[in-house]
Amino acid sequence: MSARPEIAVGMSSCGIAAGARTVFEALERDVRERGLPFSVVSTGCMGACHAEPLVEVRPADGRRLLYGNVDETRAQSIVESLVSGQPVSELLVPDDYPYIARQKRIVLSRCGVIDPESIDQYIAHDGYAALRKVLSSMTPQAVIDEVKASGMRGRGGAGFSTGMKWTFARDSKSATGKKYVVCNADEGDPGAFMNRSVLEGDPHAVLEGMLICAYAVGADEGYIYVRAEYPLAIKRLQIALKQAEEKGFLGDSILGTSFSFHLHIKEGAGAFVCGEETALMGSIEGRRGMPRLRPPFPAVRGLWDSPTNINNVETYADVPHVLLMGGAAYAKIGTEKSKGTKVFALAGKIKRGGMVEVPMGISIREVIYDIGGGIPGNRAFKAVQMGGPSGGCIPASMSDVLIDYDSLTASGAIMGSGGMVVMDDTTCMVDVARYFLGFVQSESCGKCTFCRIGTKRMLEILTKITEGKGAEKDIAELEELAATVKVTSLCGLGQTAPNPVLTTLRYFRSEYDDHIRNRRCEAKKCKALIRFTVNAETCTGCMLCARVCPTKAARGERKKVHTIDQDACIRCGLCSEACRFDAIDITTGRE
Repeated sequence: MSARPEIAVGMSSCGIAAGARTVFEALERDVRERGLPFSVVSTGCMGACHAEPLVEVRPADGRRLLYGNVDETRAQSIVESLVSGQPVSELLVPDDYPYIARQKRIVLSRCGVIDPESIDQYIAHDGYAALRKVLSSMTPQAVIDEVKASGMRGRGGAGFSTGMKWTFARDSKSATGKKYVVCNADEGDPGAFMNRSVLEGDPHAVLEGMLICAYAVGADEGYIYVRAEYPLAIKRLQIALKQAEEKGFLGDSILGTSFSFHLHIKEGAGAFVCGEETALMGSIEGRRGMPRLRPPFPAVRGLWDSPTNINNVETYADVPHVLLMGGAAYAKIGTEKSKGTKVFALAGKIKRGGMVEVPMGISIREVIYDIGGGIPGNRAFKAVQMGGPSGGCIPASMSDVLIDYDSLTASGAIMGSGGMVVMDDTTCMVDVARYFLGFVQSESCGKCTFCRIGTKRMLEILTKITEGKGAEKDIAELEELAATVKVTSLCGLGQTAPNPVLTTLRYFRSEYDDHIRNRRCEAKKCKALIRFTVNAETCTGCMLCARVCPTKAARGERKKVHTIDQDACIRCGLCSEACRFDAIDITTGRE
């Protein structure tokens, strides 16, 4: 790795969307024109997505200066600071910034540090050292024993023991003479972007983890199943595969040994159900992605009827660290039954959102307030959706619940792959349940009758309730349908689909009652239950509401009190957002 001073720009999808490419080009131009001895380089997600674009200055003396919310003009200030030697204090992210300081980064330790398109930088940061150790001094069984000793559980959602899963694949006899290793990178949860960030920021870590797994289970071929909606992740994976092959880490006779492994990228077409491992394998084989009965499990009969090990991105990226740290050292992190760290995508109504990696056993409260900075506008924290559409909503009253597999399951939610969507008191929990159920219903493959029809019927009931047409009997019917869908569905999508409904019923039953009995939505989110009216005492007749109203429901003459035609109003809320005088009242409840 070059000792030349660097200016690193976070060039993940989140950074690029925030304008990082323009910042990169501005820095590159200004550094070149001034003849400064700095290399402008790209890196992956630095984690603090709320402060993108992020730029880190790395002088030759080893210091690191992180700047947030950089634009083209501010980039010029950073370049000028390189000349003057004085940091741009107003842009500087302090070393003790809680969002970063409170994390424990293992999986993300290289994300935002190295150039993800440089295998040499990966190697300079202990990359492929675990693979060298494994191939030079460990038997396949010794590798599995080390993984077992770490206590690591799969980070894809179910939390099954990684070491046990590898053991099953290792012990399975292959009738075809083949075994496969597959990476599930089909990340489809709303609000989740953990896999994408790791693939964009440290793709070689995933490759190295898969290589170690392949050696341990006796596989010589593998697939990374990644969403086609992740073009940057796919591009960097393709670069990483080519580099690894050229360096002798992939292909035949790896590092001069008898171990060979060939890896392919399979682009998924965006079907959420293909995150389920048997549906994923069907898609790789060229069939429609639909779950099948288990057993036999993939470890016994997977791809093309051959034993197959499937883990997700985070699990494989964790493996090299486990082997370098040692299983016993890794097991000291986390709780008794949930070892290590967990990566979360912190999103929603949160001041500081982005990628977060924390030790297992931290509380929800610590993540939301200490790391995330709390709720914007000092509004009240209401709930957090854990585990994506298959997870559940945990109320603010349970903020001290620990983030580990067993505690979250006991709450009615699941760890999932790591989505964490924060909600404030403007959120309607009935509408949240309707939204997530609508997602899983539309993503159901349709194979199971109860999943196909049961989720549709549940969605119809929830929609009816949010429209003010609900009845008392709807609650009992929702609970009955939820229980039935859970026990009769073939795969995890159907089995967990009712979770958002069940947890909102469990913790926010009063909101359902309010919608049904009083036709009220306290959060004022359900359009059929709210009215927008003009407050005659505060309206100045500025006509802003009339200008933005798409249906011309808001109307009136300049400097005269306006009105809103309720028959024409579509409850879009644009008038309320545009009004500068708080003259638009939003009411809810029976007429």
